[in-house]
Amino acid sequence: MYRSLILALLIWVTAADTQAAKTVYTEYEEPKVVFDFFFADPRHISSGLYWVRAYMNPLIEEPYNLAPEFMGIVVVIHGTEIVTLAKHNYGKYKESVERMRYYASLGVQFRVCALAAEDFGYTADAFHEFVSVVPSAITEIAHWQQKGHGLVIPQIREKIFTTEEIR
Repeated sequence: MYRSLILALLIWVTAADTQAAKTVYTEYEEPKVVFDFFFADPRHISSGLYWVRAYMNPLIEEPYNLAPEFMGIVVVIHGTEIVTLAKHNYGKYKESVERMRYYASLGVQFRVCALAAEDFGYTADAFHEFVSVVPSAITEIAHWQQKGHGLVIPQIREKIFTTEEIR
């Protein structure tokens, strides 16, 4: 009896291992998102921008073929990463600034909290031309959520292992 049970279990496990996952294409309708950027380290803005890319790129490609300017993507910035948008720091954060400038050209809105800017001693003229300064990050995030935008708060963690090490 146990032998037949073990044999049946082995057959079931083997059959389960030979089946593959399937790709499902969710029918996204009018995607809209507000990203809440509040990072402890200004260098993390680079990782946060990968979240924007991971949201946008699949929607641009087949089968969706959506234009990014119609995706309603808003990035609200109010942590230490605010320094990356100050013109005088361009040399230090050039790569991230140019990525944001590119995304802005595709319709992504970058909004900086005036309260946070004030904490860093910045006024609106300290920032690049693709940035809009808004009165409050929290009020801005709530506004976009009320307009139907989903809230995404990127989780930025330090990578401990390479992909090859854990594969």
